[in-house]
Amino acid sequence: MAGGRRQKQDQAVPRASAPKAAVKSAAAAVVADPAAPAIKREARKSEALDPPEPNLLPPGGCAPPDLEPQGAGSKRPVHHEYTVRALVLQGGGALGSYQAGVYQGLAEGGIQPNWVAGISIGALNAAVIAGNAPERRVEQLRAFWEYICRQPWLPSLLPYEVVAESAVHWPDPLRIWFDGIEAARAVFEGQRGFFQPRPWPNLLERQAGPGASSYYDTSPLKSTLERFADFDRINEQHHEMRVSVGAVNVHTGNFSYFDNTRRKLRAEHFMASGALPPGFPAVEIDGEFYWDGGLVSNTPLSEVLTAQPRRDALIFQVDLWSARGKLPHNLLDVAERQKDIQYSSRTRTITDYMAEQQNYRRMLSEVMALVPQGQRDNDWYQKAAGYACNARRNVIQLIYRDKTFEGNAKDYQFGLLTMNEHWTSGLDDIRETLKHPEWLAMPTHEKPFITHDIHRGNGHS
Repeated sequence: MAGGRRQKQDQAVPRASAPKAAVKSAAAAVVADPAAPAIKREARKSEALDPPEPNLLPPGGCAPPDLEPQGAGSKRPVHHEYTVRALVLQGGGALGSYQAGVYQGLAEGGIQPNWVAGISIGALNAAVIAGNAPERRVEQLRAFWEYICRQPWLPSLLPYEVVAESAVHWPDPLRIWFDGIEAARAVFEGQRGFFQPRPWPNLLERQAGPGASSYYDTSPLKSTLERFADFDRINEQHHEMRVSVGAVNVHTGNFSYFDNTRRKLRAEHFMASGALPPGFPAVEIDGEFYWDGGLVSNTPLSEVLTAQPRRDALIFQVDLWSARGKLPHNLLDVAERQKDIQYSSRTRTITDYMAEQQNYRRMLSEVMALVPQGQRDNDWYQKAAGYACNARRNVIQLIYRDKTFEGNAKDYQFGLLTMNEHWTSGLDDIRETLKHPEWLAMPTHEKPFITHDIHRGNGHS
């Protein structure tokens, strides 16, 4: 899972395979440390002493399979059968507390990801998750969201807690009015420790520069992230949890992933992933300016699915925008529906495409197994080895479903009431999902890529 030099080591699979004992040792090491090289020195040494045993290792960019559970005679949870256990977090502003609820449910179920990837608000959640010890992650997520979901001006203008408690039971028209007030406050006041409006004269400057050309100033976010996330932990514990966040280079228009297995991550990398223009300014990193990754792709799912070397993976894909929705009947509905479609990132299309690709890789691997051992030095065989793979992927999809009273402002309405509602929705969805432990089972070799979605009633492949 590591990038650069480590990936090259992983892909340098010898043509003559090691004996079973050495392969099992290498596979167990991969499970214990997903970022470690796939083939150990003992396996390389034993190659020269024993005759080859074909097809013990998948060819090309595949990592060794997990041949044996860790611990003699022990029975481990089904999700531990996967070398990669990834949490993939889409962008969506104030809707992001839904992802925090999902993480709480995973923690309750004893499922700890070893890779978290995020875009925009998903990147901020990723920072808090990876930047804390497992036993403190839910607590710190809650503290982070409660902190940023308070407006900085006149916080006691109204007895908010009393009003919010009663607003839960209001009819939709009154609830829309209440939520509209909170959204308006976010526009005019900003959010504590997150963003604040720039003075009007500053907005009229012709040469403000890329770091100040925006309606809001996000500089408070840096200290907030550093308050709730330990970046030393993010960088030093990359063997325990890999972190990837996506952003767009403003100058080149190219999409980039900042990854703690390739570079040291700072608060600015996560801020860049959430720098959505024109509201938020571009963030400078090493002389380049970056905007929100959602401008190109609002989900990092493809980054996890295409990572080299390919490994068996259980992926919890947490989306904040649903591609499906009602036909709009007025301009407000049009604006909301446009935003849903734009930021849903066509998750279904990605999973369908990747499922097709993995089926082709598996078939290619089966065909290559028919090639006699003495003819595998052929250049075409070696090229094909880079594409063939038996890795299996299980994508558990959780997609936030709108409330009847929500509208176009749902992604910038950061009130505590709606934050808690989104959080509860995520927690309920993952709890219902985990009531189907069979959905976590490793896919078969015949169907190496499967997906499940609680809102569709059952799993499907």
